[in-house]
Amino acid sequence: MPEREIYLLSPRALSPETIAVAFAKTSRSPESFRDIAAELSDESSAKFHEKWVVGYGHASVAEHAVLHIAFENVSRIAIESIEGNRLASYTEKSTRYQRWGQDDFTIPPELIGHPLHDEYVESIRYLFKSYADSLTPVQTLIFERFPRRDNEKDEAWDRRIRSKYVDVCRFILPASALANVGMTANARVIENMIRKMLSHELSEVREIGEKTKEVSKAETPTLVKYADAVPYLTETIGELNNRQLSIVNRQSDDWCKLVDFDIKGEIKVLAAALYRFGEMAFADALSYVESLSYEEKARIADSLMGKLGKFDVPLRELEYCTYTFDLVMDQGAYAEFKRHRMMTQTPQRLTTRLGYATPLLLTEAGFGPQYEAAMESASRIFEKLYEFNPNVAQYVVPNGFNRRVLAKFNLREAFAFCQLRTAANAHFSIRRMAQRMHEEMMHVHPLLTKYMKLNDETWSSVEKNHFTID
Repeated sequence: MPEREIYLLSPRALSPETIAVAFAKTSRSPESFRDIAAELSDESSAKFHEKWVVGYGHASVAEHAVLHIAFENVSRIAIESIEGNRLASYTEKSTRYQRWGQDDFTIPPELIGHPLHDEYVESIRYLFKSYADSLTPVQTLIFERFPRRDNEKDEAWDRRIRSKYVDVCRFILPASALANVGMTANARVIENMIRKMLSHELSEVREIGEKTKEVSKAETPTLVKYADAVPYLTETIGELNNRQLSIVNRQSDDWCKLVDFDIKGEIKVLAAALYRFGEMAFADALSYVESLSYEEKARIADSLMGKLGKFDVPLRELEYCTYTFDLVMDQGAYAEFKRHRMMTQTPQRLTTRLGYATPLLLTEAGFGPQYEAAMESASRIFEKLYEFNPNVAQYVVPNGFNRRVLAKFNLREAFAFCQLRTAANAHFSIRRMAQRMHEEMMHVHPLLTKYMKLNDETWSSVEKNHFTID
């Protein structure tokens, strides 16, 4: 009997494309991965990919070639495009723990030589100055409320409380603020990302797409070399952008609306759990669960969920229950919301037309008037830029302004999102959103959502404690 072996094919010894071929060939070769890899060269690997991945469309082979790409000094709005790929991993410069300098912003290429260029720069500099000016008064207030511990050094004290003031002042930072992000993904994902970026409405994103293609070709020359702009994307985006829809834009105070859910969602989850461990058809499992009393359903639910620990992942059968929310959240909250890529998310463009959130600490620190002046200034330049190009106008929108997002996800992802984003160390903007969404789901599916382990607060208490409400 052959002995079991588990080992790495190291990227320090083999190129990503060679590793991909070594894994691909095992489907038809009885040899070990080591032996297959030993017979390969970069040239032969390239020929394999030309034939099978490019020629015959076996794109899954490219998933074995993994790249790590560093993006530095790209705008927040461009980062949304980089991070808009579900099957990838990202780490981003945090607005909660780092401060931004006065020149840490980008000027969109569309504005080079444009009459609005100087006014854009002046407006962005005003926002960054307002951000810098807000740090000291808010920091002073936090120092008073969270005094230094005995024998605690200045650096340790600041590190302990930094996020408590930095993540309040970040509401002023605009989407033009520069940041860094590290990305790990396979070549198939990267190829698709490049295509989307080359088809994007913003020049900055297209430029990043070109550079990404260039650096990726150094490691996977065959797998990404045919990544180009996609006519379907460019033409469809252009047509929908130009289409005049006669839909009234009604303002509403309902910032969290459950617009669709599966009425039988809980029953389907319980039936799927029984199906998994039984031998019946799903229709029979469904009929059986429907025939049970509420107490009997609750007992099955407890068998399914009762032993779930705080850091455990529920069984996959929870994915048979889905929800769709129409949400309005500040852009700072969306920056964290978008990381939940198992959801289907449809964000609208950044705008200043939905109003903005005001952190209570800014008001209590006496910075309220300056904050309001900065936000109103952003609104004025936004409208001017919007007339020129609605996409470019996004660059001036600060984190505090609200944004519409349509999101669909299943109950399993709801557990992951709500439990993580209601934690005490989560930002208060996303905590309010997660608590409210959990409340809405509890109304329609109390049998299973009650097993979520949430921080002991409500969305209204978060709002009262952290936001200035007119």
